Amino acid sequence: MAEQIPQELIDRINQLSHKKKTVGLTEDEQVEQKSLRETYLALFRQNFRNNLEMVRVFNKAGKEVTPAKVRKIQKEKGLRND
Repeated sequence: MAEQIPQELIDRINQLSHKKKTVGLTEDEQVEQKSLRETYLALFRQNFRNNLEMVRVFNKAGKEVTPAKVRKIQKEKGLRND
């Protein structure tokens, strides 16, 4: 299961971004900002991947056309039984 992106992480990234635009950041704050952004991106990518793996695609006629790769992942995770 994907990990929720903590609001505190987003708030701190935004604080540092605002400070960078107004008065600038210290070296420690620059390192912190980079680390926070990397953490955010890792969590975002994992959440996005998990969401895509849950998708089932149907054509206009109602026939499922989910790609085989996605169906395989869904079966491995126990999300499908066909």
